Amino acid sequence: MTRKDLTCVHEPFGDAFYYGPERMSVRYENDDEARKASGYAGSTYETIFGRLRDEETKGKRVFIKDILHYLVPPDQQPPKLAPSLYPPKRGIGTQTSTNGANGTYHINGTNSVNGTHHVNGTNGINGTHHANGTNGVNGTHQIHDTNGVNGTYHINGTNGVNGTHHSNGTNGVNGTSQGAPFPFPTEAEPGNPTIVPKALLDKFHFTFLIRDPHSSVPSYYRCTIPPLEEMTGFHEFYPDEAGYDELRRFFDYARESGLVRDRETGSKNGTGNGVAANGHADVPEVCLVDADDLLDDPEGILRAYCKSVGLDFHPDMLNWDDDELQQRAQVVFEKWKGFHEDAIHSTDLKPRKHKKAAKTEEQWDAEWREKYGEKAAKVIRQTVDENISDFLYLKQFALKAED
Repeated sequence: MTRKDLTCVHEPFGDAFYYGPERMSVRYENDDEARKASGYAGSTYETIFGRLRDEETKGKRVFIKDILHYLVPPDQQPPKLAPSLYPPKRGIGTQTSTNGANGTYHINGTNSVNGTHHVNGTNGINGTHHANGTNGVNGTHQIHDTNGVNGTYHINGTNGVNGTHHSNGTNGVNGTSQGAPFPFPTEAEPGNPTIVPKALLDKFHFTFLIRDPHSSVPSYYRCTIPPLEEMTGFHEFYPDEAGYDELRRFFDYARESGLVRDRETGSKNGTGNGVAANGHADVPEVCLVDADDLLDDPEGILRAYCKSVGLDFHPDMLNWDDDELQQRAQVVFEKWKGFHEDAIHSTDLKPRKHKKAAKTEEQWDAEWREKYGEKAAKVIRQTVDENISDFLYLKQFALKAED
């Protein structure tokens, strides 16, 4: 967001996931007025891709930061392609102003960092929303910069209320839900865990952001209780919005299907040689950032990130203590009010003075009980336990400054 040579789009796919006629979440299924008041009740996945195509025509690389579970059915339900994107038309996403040709879908499951929804209250990585943002629990909105052309789209998170919230299931807290429109009356693509055709996914440059669920889950939880819930409009905590499961499944699919290539091999699944030059790689390399690494060494990680995605690094990307930039952030973050207050009131991203101290599980439990009470601490603990293995799996791929 600090770069005038990029167009940054903040979490667009939540419009369709929560509010539109193709919604997969049941969060607002019993509240038609809230869906209408959002202004996105008519948003489909195609209208969102249409917006990205429009942004691309402005001539700048488009960087998208979003949450992956917005593109993956909740609770491991079998995927079905979104009706508005089905059937996949010949050449979908290949025209000049394509659905984000070579944009970059950042997929991730990571909620804020440091209890601030956005890495330390920052706009994310690169001042562009990367590492960090996170609406859903850990739902990471990772970020992207997708110009539709080599942009980057980060996505993640999942949906669910106290583990009982199933899209098309019951709301565990508010009784029986009407059931969102999912599952769609369409077919799935073999192996594709998302509701987006692979022909369209192929046009994006994906990067990923993760955060330790011990930090991200309670950070998201606090956005669903007083006083923040009045701002966010999220009045219940849905454990399945943590998004790690969805992120891991998409990450593996991206590697297996050739959407990204492993850095070690320097090739597409061991063959080919996609070299990232100014972001235009035949096959982008795996680029995954751990939020703790970013907070410990913002400049080092950001330099490595820029190199991976084909951007020149500028030190001023770490500072947004400027009236124009602050106003821009206010406008962009207004859409998901309450989730980014720490980011909005921040001015820069500096290395934290001390690395995050290791805590025992007992210490984490005690901290959560003190802040949120016994009942909430149990929900947080269960959610963390359900997602920690996926986080640790993804962490092994984390980008390092020396890379």
